[in-house]
Amino acid sequence: MVRQVQSFNSRRKVKNRMRIGVVSGLVIIIVFIGFKYGGRLFGGNEEQPSAASASNKVKDKTKTEAVMVPRHAPRPVAKPAPIPAARPAPESNVLKVKPEAMSQPNPKVAELISEAASLVNLKPAKVIEARDRLNEALSLPMNYAQRTAIKDKLSELSKEWLFNRSVFPNDKLCSRYKVEPGDLLSSIAREYKVPWEALMEVNRISRPELLKAGETIKVMRGPFHVRVYRSTFTMDLYLQKTFVRSFSVGIGKPGRETPKGMWRVKPGGKMISPKWTDPDTHKTYTATDPDYPLGSRWIALEGISGEAKDRTGFAIHGTKKPEEIGTAGSRGCIRLYNGDVLLVYKLLSPGLSRVEVVD
Repeated sequence: MVRQVQSFNSRRKVKNRMRIGVVSGLVIIIVFIGFKYGGRLFGGNEEQPSAASASNKVKDKTKTEAVMVPRHAPRPVAKPAPIPAARPAPESNVLKVKPEAMSQPNPKVAELISEAASLVNLKPAKVIEARDRLNEALSLPMNYAQRTAIKDKLSELSKEWLFNRSVFPNDKLCSRYKVEPGDLLSSIAREYKVPWEALMEVNRISRPELLKAGETIKVMRGPFHVRVYRSTFTMDLYLQKTFVRSFSVGIGKPGRETPKGMWRVKPGGKMISPKWTDPDTHKTYTATDPDYPLGSRWIALEGISGEAKDRTGFAIHGTKKPEEIGTAGSRGCIRLYNGDVLLVYKLLSPGLSRVEVVD
């Protein structure tokens, strides 16, 4: 009886082992199939390439962006999510961004540019109206391309409405003046707040004494002013508040930066090739010296506000080193090409013309 029980138990153990073996085998097969074809069995997209084939199909971006990677393969490193833009601070804490910092065109500026172009293309052209539209646009925020385009066009228009004997209707800045007996060019210029040299330039008068009673000359209502941008090495010229043109300049080198703030052309400060003493070496130069550094004109400045307040010894002048225009290489003065300083010299009025220096 005992032997029969033992024999029965042995057979049952064998059957259990066989069942366990079969089940284990089935589990192994299922796991293997799951690993190998898991993408298809569990809802994977059959059109997605494997990791091995992805490198051969880089050009097909729509497929390679969603590659299914088997579990035994190394997973690709995910690209970091873009950093969200910082939320703007309250208006009182927001720094005023320079117009040139804008990346997108200003639609209002584009509209004014388009209007100005239409006015210029009329027959006859409405030069003054176009000038005023563009000058209005300059006060608005805009990107660098728009600002450059406007200044370039205003510079072109200045050749017609300012640096020309023509006078256009509706121009509040330029008009005609009939010379009276006893008039001097200097007295007329003083009345209109411009240098007499400016009237000579515009009217192509070779000598002031040639002015005759009864003739008509063009006059402009001044004064002229300039604004110097240290960051771009440029000087913008204005007649009152209307942009005329830009010049490239050189400014003070590190440690001797051109002071920011408001300056004024010093009374009696306009000179032709004056003597100059180097403040470092104390050597005095005259215009006949081969290494005379000041160029053809000197426009002395006096500081009236900001870092410039009460500062002296600074000037706008020419240079014997034109290669340094567009760089910070002076002792603090504002350098111009000699041809440019000749024009600026004729337009700025001592005691009236302001020179603003900004970053």
